Amino acid sequence: MSKKLGLNIGGRRFDVDVEDSFAPFLEKQLRKDFNVEGNNDLKILLQAYIRKNHELFTQEQKIEELVGKLDISY
Repeated sequence: MSKKLGLNIGGRRFDVDVEDSFAPFLEKQLRKDFNVEGNNDLKILLQAYIRKNHELFTQEQKIEELVGKLDISY
């Protein structure tokens, strides 16, 4: 099953269908990064994109550090 989530950016509404199991996590993240009840400008979208990529970068660094401690190839 899937759930539809929506967000307004630059005066336009964007709806996406996501898996039910992923929907609660994504809803929480959308509320954290955006004004889910109103409109968001493109600057907010760019900031959220950069913030999420920084989180991914940090996670990958931690994974590489842990893999190095395990002494296995990544």
